Amino acid sequence: MAETLGFVGVGNMGGPMANRLIDAGHPLTVYDIRDAAMAPLAARGAAKALSSHAVADAADIVFFSLPTPDDVRNEAIGEKGVIKGTRAKILVDLSTTGRRTTMAVAETLENVGIDMIDAPVSGGVNGAVKGTLAVMAAGDAEPLERVAPLLGIFGRLFRVGGKPGMAQVMKLANNLMSATSLAIATEALVMGVKAGLDPKLMIDVINSSTGRNTATETKFPQSILPRTFAYGFATGLMHKDVRLCLEEAEALGIPMDVGNAVREIWRNAERELGAQSDYTEIVRCLEKRTGVEIKSA
Repeated sequence: MAETLGFVGVGNMGGPMANRLIDAGHPLTVYDIRDAAMAPLAARGAAKALSSHAVADAADIVFFSLPTPDDVRNEAIGEKGVIKGTRAKILVDLSTTGRRTTMAVAETLENVGIDMIDAPVSGGVNGAVKGTLAVMAAGDAEPLERVAPLLGIFGRLFRVGGKPGMAQVMKLANNLMSATSLAIATEALVMGVKAGLDPKLMIDVINSSTGRNTATETKFPQSILPRTFAYGFATGLMHKDVRLCLEEAEALGIPMDVGNAVREIWRNAERELGAQSDYTEIVRCLEKRTGVEIKSA
């Protein structure tokens, strides 16, 4: 019999992942602060809960997909958190929260007999829908083995360590590189367009050359050149991830000269565009300053 699962945070990323669990035949209880986010899942048979506490009363394993470290902390060990539940024994955090938050939450949950699996994901909304995410997981061997088949529903599972927090370091390293590639590709494309080059031709050349990266391969063709700016990840979240990465590096005594510059770029982008803007809109910042526009002919 399939285990009963819970899912807290069923928005842009959590919603598609929760849908995949339903597709796989797992009974599901969901909670989100927005009833509109829960409604499509409820229409497919998911039970709606009024709190993370209630989810942990109903489910054996609870998944989180939440935007900030404070959200994870509150929903895990707060007054209405999973820690108050009577049934759940494993919390799987798919969020990007940073190593120190994850370690602190895991230690608190361990005191009441709940195992935490640190399992941030990468691949965007499209990857969540298709089940092609990269899932970076860390935690004790027994609970990780128990949830591994479930994580495989979301995409490719990478076991990166034996303790919660290690997967967060892996995810933050990845997102720093992703943030850097988009920032530097923006500068290069704006320079080329200002000089008279066609941006689509630039992307084609770069993607056939050594400068290609995730920004030139996906974000520019899919979201920036057609001016849709609907890639599905918020500017504020990218700034948050870069900031968390730099904080972890500082705690470990690792100098991040390039990383500091990238953090400043994303801080300014959030200030100018707003936290909820799509992160591919970062090109608008430099376009505004230079008087050019990157778009398909």
